[in-house]
Amino acid sequence: MKTKFCNVRECGNYQKSGFTLIELLFVVLIIAILVAVVVPNMLDTGEAAKSSANHNNIASINRQVERWYVYKEFWPADDLSDIGKDVEYFPEGIPVCPIDGKPYFLDEFTHRVKGHER
Repeated sequence: MKTKFCNVRECGNYQKSGFTLIELLFVVLIIAILVAVVVPNMLDTGEAAKSSANHNNIASINRQVERWYVYKEFWPADDLSDIGKDVEYFPEGIPVCPIDGKPYFLDEFTHRVKGHER
């Protein structure tokens, strides 16, 4: 008696297991599209946050400069060194520009804060 050997496909017990190459490529394509949409939005968020923080810093420093002038009756130094040393005005020190990391300074004529130009 001759024994017949058959593989799984020939004997009819074949079940599909795993994914085809086309299915895998389709999933990778969907993931790539999602990444292409999401990543640029995340990068823009950081710049918007820095711009907003810069605007808030300028407004805060301008308020403290005006307060300094009302109480002391003279403007602080253009480099803000004197107001920066007074913990009543800036307990944690004068903030620096979050966009370029440079310090703010006063315009000598307008007495408004200058720094990173918006």
